Amino acid sequence: MFPPAPFAPGEIYGKGVLLVDATSRILEIVSAIRPIPACGTHVTQLLQEEDGEPYEVWRVDVGDQRWILKKAKEYEYEIYTSFFSTPCPHIPELLGTATLDGCHYLLEVFVDGHNLMHCTRPDLKATLDSLIALQDANWGNSERALWGYHFDKSLEGRIRRGQYLGHPTLDAAYQRFLEAYRAVPRTLCHDDLLPFNVLVTQEGACLIDWEFGGILPYPTSLARLLAHGSEDDTQLFVMRESDRQFAIDYYYAHLISQHGISYPTYRNTLDLFFFYEYCEWVYVGNRYGNTNSANYQRYLPLALRQAEHILNIH
Repeated sequence: MFPPAPFAPGEIYGKGVLLVDATSRILEIVSAIRPIPACGTHVTQLLQEEDGEPYEVWRVDVGDQRWILKKAKEYEYEIYTSFFSTPCPHIPELLGTATLDGCHYLLEVFVDGHNLMHCTRPDLKATLDSLIALQDANWGNSERALWGYHFDKSLEGRIRRGQYLGHPTLDAAYQRFLEAYRAVPRTLCHDDLLPFNVLVTQEGACLIDWEFGGILPYPTSLARLLAHGSEDDTQLFVMRESDRQFAIDYYYAHLISQHGISYPTYRNTLDLFFFYEYCEWVYVGNRYGNTNSANYQRYLPLALRQAEHILNIH
């Protein structure tokens, strides 16, 4: 379903703000994947919402068709051409790929949707339904264990984060997290499922920007989606606590309970993965000497409270 008219430059769409950037280079890449007319093709570039910087994603208008061209980063090309080599309703449809100057590009169908940065219950439910469908279909899939951003590679990054926390309480709780990370069941996970990496339409939700994803511990995506929401409307991600609790229970009822995991075990495990998410900005601040940042000041108390909770119950 496409919009009746092109968006204007600067209008919010999905990941960020559209910025006109019609260049012959982008048209060259697109034409290597799909034939396009010599004239009448329009290109707009996205800006990242979090920092306003240009994002290497372009919307391409070709007649009445709308496409998205994305420069694949990290593991994204491998993920799309392995996990999503056949169409999947829960991610944007891949039309083709191109490789120029050693860089991979993905051409996808444009998804006319909005993100989850200001979360509503219906949009959250649609997002959970898509995540659950993807994870249920790949639960315990050992044949795909080495595809994309696989477990061993992800574990390296988790261990590295734990080396920069700089507090005995955080260190002790983080060891509990690593124990759980190694032990819990695995399935297909989007390892950066922040609310702007979701597009919700009338038909459902698409999970976008699979730069990091693979067969990983099952709470990975859910914890990333829920951990950073705030009831403060001035924050980047807005989510009511009642919606967060709804998501926790809905995900358990429709996926985790089907795989023989008790609710207390699930909740204790999810608490560990929330703790990992809270440690992100503690790690960044300590590693790069930026402990005065707003994110460090916000997340250090959250991480400490969660660590004390974990040490009291585990």
